[in-house]
Amino acid sequence: MEKQSAFLDIFYLIILLSGSVTMMAAVIIYLLHKIRISSLKEFKAKHDYIVHHESKTMKTVWLLISIGAGLFVNLYGKGKSDLSTVDVWFFVRVFFGIAAGTVIGYVSFLIIEFYFPTIINKRLTKWRYMPRINPKTGKPMRLLTEAEEDVHLAEGMRAEENIFSIDYDVWIDDQSGHVKIEKYPGHLTALRCNNCTFHTMKVRWEEIIAHDEAGNPTELLKHYKCSYCKNVRTTHFNISRNELEDYQSGKFDSRGKPKGIEGVKVEVMGQDGKKTYEFQSPDQAQKFLDELDNGQHAE
Repeated sequence: MEKQSAFLDIFYLIILLSGSVTMMAAVIIYLLHKIRISSLKEFKAKHDYIVHHESKTMKTVWLLISIGAGLFVNLYGKGKSDLSTVDVWFFVRVFFGIAAGTVIGYVSFLIIEFYFPTIINKRLTKWRYMPRINPKTGKPMRLLTEAEEDVHLAEGMRAEENIFSIDYDVWIDDQSGHVKIEKYPGHLTALRCNNCTFHTMKVRWEEIIAHDEAGNPTELLKHYKCSYCKNVRTTHFNISRNELEDYQSGKFDSRGKPKGIEGVKVEVMGQDGKKTYEFQSPDQAQKFLDELDNGQHAE
């Protein structure tokens, strides 16, 4: 009995230390993340850091919290005389500790995966449209509209914006004429053209070039064309068995159609759920829908 009691003493000590270290690690990681964001002077740098690190950091933090909570559950009954020896209750408590940590981890994962993006988007919008300051004069700059900014963009940049692969924000100090151009991911995906180096290479059509004995497609050619320099290229793909059902069901031929437009906000319903896009003008929203429709027909 004394040996078992000594085991529980060591067990409780290990659990207390492990749980405390885990919780402290979660707090430290979270604080370092916030300090890092605060230390960045450029609003664009804050925006990009949040994009690349916020979700990963929060997942790590909540994973550590889940592990710590599961460990601390195993401290229940410490010091009680009727729980001074290892018995069935000990293994039941370990099971509940694992279950508690799993539930907390799963719920936090769902929150981060489905609710947290809304919070992140609000913060990204805040930093993206926070008035920029002219570093030379210290005066606030003005964000140009889509119509105004084209004169400050290179032709290739305008081509990227026209197919919504890249979005550029142009800030200007009207008094001094100082211009600041910032680059953001667009609403649609395009590859980088090896010829002009702009992200304007998109799939224009696909063709099946080989079938197996059952008539299922096995090889695919994708034909790409750059919207800017008109460079073309063809890439060969092998179609795996997992992809056959997708092609047979037409999964690659549908990305969703616009559900409705209210002002300059567009909601697109697709097989992967609803996505919302915002634009500065109805004309820009219409261009986006046209490009989306062209992409559907091309593929």
